[in-house]
Amino acid sequence: MTPAELSRTVLRSVRGAVEEQELSVSVPARIVVQPPPRPGCGDYASNVALQLARQAGRPAREVAEILRKRLSGSAGIARVEIAGPGFLNFTLGDGAQAALVREVLARGESYGGAAAGQGPVAAGPVAGAAGDARAAVVAEALARIDAAAGLGGRRAGEQPVLAPARDDLATLVARLGADEARWVLLRPAAQDPVRVPERPVQRESNPRFRVQYAYARARALGRHARELGFGSEPGDVGAPVRGQAADDGSSDGAGSAAQALKSFHTLLATYPSVVESAARLRAPDRVVRHLEATADAFFRWHDDYPPLPVGEQKPLAVHRARLALAEAGRTVLANGLRLLGISAPEHL
Repeated sequence: MTPAELSRTVLRSVRGAVEEQELSVSVPARIVVQPPPRPGCGDYASNVALQLARQAGRPAREVAEILRKRLSGSAGIARVEIAGPGFLNFTLGDGAQAALVREVLARGESYGGAAAGQGPVAAGPVAGAAGDARAAVVAEALARIDAAAGLGGRRAGEQPVLAPARDDLATLVARLGADEARWVLLRPAAQDPVRVPERPVQRESNPRFRVQYAYARARALGRHARELGFGSEPGDVGAPVRGQAADDGSSDGAGSAAQALKSFHTLLATYPSVVESAARLRAPDRVVRHLEATADAFFRWHDDYPPLPVGEQKPLAVHRARLALAEAGRTVLANGLRLLGISAPEHL
């Protein structure tokens, strides 16, 4: 179950409570679910009960309990709990992570939006005066993001708030290369200045390089798997390869690895909502930062759950499942880079 599916499920529960007169509120147009602020609070959380409480004339925890009862037992949801003043915390059922991977792979280039598979706009001297470079690159990225979010291009009367770029685009492309130039212009938030490096750095300290390298690494995993004679199949990725038992019987290393796996799944699941918010807020930097987080999570997960067998080990079901997860990560990275007009190279 993705956050969008969970949001629709919660929305149906609100609508049902209103229709059956358990709640007297206006049904909201949409309900936000997002990862909880702290580990151990389920997979997703929503403050919908707090939002509806005033209108309902009831304490938020009472509203939350009405919704909890309706949501308990819903397909894909293992547990619904009430936290604090009335937050709903959701723990997804077994198979939710494999179902997410299956959805990402099935949708491919369209994952994250109806038009996420549009071709990139070639970088070039589309702006001449200093300061126009950032405006041009942001406008191009927002046009793609709008299309992916189903908005059909820039909305009338809306312009992004831009800080001036130091150089025109042609100069930046000549100095940094097309990908680095666009990344430099798109990464800062609208109110922040552009900081142009002296030269592009092809190492992991450069976030643009890390994102492209993560994509290239995921592509290489697929090639190596084919050479070994196996393919991907969404499923249980198994236990991490590291982690020693602590004195209390827990495994700090395994716990860290499990958190890395969960973070990676969460970033894949929330990519469509990031595209939507980037369009709504006129903020392509949200896509940039989500790609950075996804790439970093990919490397942490990959180290703990290697997708390829080692030595004489035969490919197992867990390797097929890990390979499928790597392919899902590759899909999200490729789609995000495409929206930004930045290449997704097979080799680095």
